[in-house]
Parts: sequence; structure tokens; C-alpha cells
Amino acid sequence: MAETLPLFPLGTVLMPGTSLPLHVFEPRYRQLTIDLVTGTVPGKEFGVIAVREGWAPDHDGIRGLHRVGCSAELRDVRKLPDGRFDIVTRGSRRFRLLELDAGSRPYLIGTVAWLPDVPDGTPGDRMQGLSAAARAAHQRYCQTAWRAEEWREPADDVNPDTLPHLLAADCLLPMRDRQLLLEQTCPTHRLRMVRALLSREAILLSELRAVPAPLSSYAVDHSDN
Repeated sequence: MAETLPLFPLGTVLMPGTSLPLHVFEPRYRQLTIDLVTGTVPGKEFGVIAVREGWAPDHDGIRGLHRVGCSAELRDVRKLPDGRFDIVTRGSRRFRLLELDAGSRPYLIGTVAWLPDVPDGTPGDRMQGLSAAARAAHQRYCQTAWRAEEWREPADDVNPDTLPHLLAADCLLPMRDRQLLLEQTCPTHRLRMVRALLSREAILLSELRAVPAPLSSYAVDHSDN
């Protein structure tokens, strides 16, 4: 069934199970934060959806947005003296954007349908093997890209369905690849996809003899999209 969800368009892709801190200063997203905290928006949940490169949803409407996003659960809020907010969110459920309402509230409202996985019946031992291969690719990437203290492996008990999203969160994949990974609804294909992406990126980093800047050096001010 379709539901409505406040939307926060960003120049990034949020993955289920991963954290996303945000610095909120634009008035409409300040209002969204207030509505989340006060319960005007039930469940303290809103939708994060990536803006298409070269497009702007304020001018281009739904065409300016990717059609699959991820809901974000509000985990922590700190109000600053000037009315801005620092918030911490966690990716939860994927959704497909059906319609866009730009007039009901100061922020965008989407009509969405939740997007569950479609398992393909791959045996559990095969999924464990694919998980191990994906973890190995992630380890190679991180050992090439980061210092030892800048990354960590997901816990051993992480479900294979969830694992690709957590592995991708540690890595500076192009937004197109992150979006395709988010849209993939087959857990088996998703494991294979993240392994291939991380192996490719590790090879590129080695050949270029360059490493990305630490994740901690990137500003997390995503509120002016």
C-alpha cells in the first residue's frame, strides 16, 4: 500500500542500516526536524532520496530525483543557539517514489511504496560463501584506502541481506553505483554486486597510487539541496 513520507533530497545515497549525520540549517528542513521531534510526523521517520546529477527537485519536480530512496530514522537531535540542528539518522527501509507533493508542507512530501527484497532461494551455505567473498573485497579496499583506525569490519553475525549496504558505507563509491546497489532487491545479486564494485575500486586505487581523503575529513552539511 502507498504511504506518504516527508522527503529530504540529498546529493548522496543512504543505505539501510547505515548512519547519516546531518547539519540542518535551511528553514524548511528546520521545520521538518521540528515536526519529527514533536510527533507531527509520526514515527520520527523521513525519506532520503538522491538528486539526479544536474537536476534540482525545486525546479524539475520528480524528474530531478532518483525513484528509489531509503527512509531515515531520527536517532539524535541537538538544537543549536541560532535555530539550526545537528541530527543523527539511521537508514531503515527502501522505498519507491510514486508521486511528489511540493505544496502541502514547506518541505517535499512523497507518496511512496516500500520496496522489500525478493529472495531467489539461494541456499544458506552459498550465501555465506558470497558474504565471505564480499567481506574479503571490502577488506582489500579498506586496507588500500584507509589507515587501520579509520575502518572496521561489520560484525560476524550481520545478515547476508544487510551486509552489502554496510560494506558500501565504508567506501567512496560513485553515486551511480551506490544508487544501483540500493535499488537491487535480490540479496544474492547484491552480494555479487558489492564484491565486484569494491574489487574494482581497490584495483583503481592501487593503480593510481592514490588514496581518498579520510571519511572524517568530509563535511556533513547536506541541508541545502
